[in-house]
Amino acid sequence: MLIQEDCSKAMLSIKDALEAVDGRWKLLILYSLCSGPKRFKEISREVDGITDKTLSKELKNLQANKLVNREVRDTFPPTVEYTMTAHGMSLRKVLYELWSWGLSHRQEVIGK
Repeated sequence: MLIQEDCSKAMLSIKDALEAVDGRWKLLILYSLCSGPKRFKEISREVDGITDKTLSKELKNLQANKLVNREVRDTFPPTVEYTMTAHGMSLRKVLYELWSWGLSHRQEVIGK
């Protein structure tokens, strides 16, 4: 059994994790980037329903949390690619588990 101090540290860690990936879109953006580097419009097409303004804001937040890299390529016109960082890739197992649980949950709740 965890002592109170360990429980408090665990709660703080969970809070930190939730703040890094909170909201409706961040996990979907990360899932989109699991398959490799993508340009802004590619992510936008894959994450159905997200606006460009929201995607831009969420990508900046993911960069601030060191989960996503933004790389400007020296091309004409300049292209920007987003990739998951090594730190972001550490969430792949979590994303897979959420995907798997989501399939089971959908089956349980709506039978599809």
